[in-house]
Amino acid sequence: MAIQRIRDFQKSITKELILTKDRVEFLIGNANWGEVGRYKEAILRKSISQFLPSNLKLGTGFIIGNNDLINGQEPRTSSQLDIIIYDDNLPVLFREGDFVIVTENSVRGVIEVKSTVTNYSNPQGQNPQDNALNIIIDKFNRLQQFQTFNPIGNHRKKFVGIFSYNYNQDIMAENINDALRSSNGVVNHISLGPNTFIRYWESTAHLQPPTNHEGRSYIKYNIRDLSFSYFISNLLHIVSDNELLERYWFSFPIEGTKEIHRINPIVELDQI
Repeated sequence: MAIQRIRDFQKSITKELILTKDRVEFLIGNANWGEVGRYKEAILRKSISQFLPSNLKLGTGFIIGNNDLINGQEPRTSSQLDIIIYDDNLPVLFREGDFVIVTENSVRGVIEVKSTVTNYSNPQGQNPQDNALNIIIDKFNRLQQFQTFNPIGNHRKKFVGIFSYNYNQDIMAENINDALRSSNGVVNHISLGPNTFIRYWESTAHLQPPTNHEGRSYIKYNIRDLSFSYFISNLLHIVSDNELLERYWFSFPIEGTKEIHRINPIVELDQI
């Protein structure tokens, strides 16, 4: 199968997500953005669910835990999460429709979904915008109260992603780099509209062409009409139980890999 046909297939995922989202906006306008926002989460959940292994499920809700496993005196609770990918072979604490409450060990990934992401909002201001990248990252940083959400360690890696249908700001702005540094690897994949993709790397030593920094970093990419499909493909490779190397050609169909589409400079992180 020609690589161009695979690339066109992956681009169609992006186009389908945008088309479905637009149909709702055409009919409703800005009449009820809360309901439209929930529907946009449902659109992404449906798209992801087409490719997920059968043992993994999608929901919205909370992660809870307790450091005191015997007496339950040290509770931990996440904020509400737009999308939770969890292992359906493990018991949930509560489930009603798509709403779930789960423990951290059953969670494979979490996603925050926005119509549009802006670069920055003052968290100390009167009305901080919940769609600003730094505000979303602050929310996700609180997941580090759960040990397996720490980007450093021997535990199984979780997918932590931010997905925005639209993005029309300056990807080179320093405040976006500041937000990425504050994330420090907690958020590992970001899709900002159909063209802009950001990924966290534990090491860039193996990348070609080489970078000028071989440690932990975030790299931005301009991959036209492939940001959404690369977001989903990376998710599948992280949450699946088995190594998916045999489908790499299908998941990431850019000739020469996306590394030839980097947006320099990369965002370097301190070594731990």
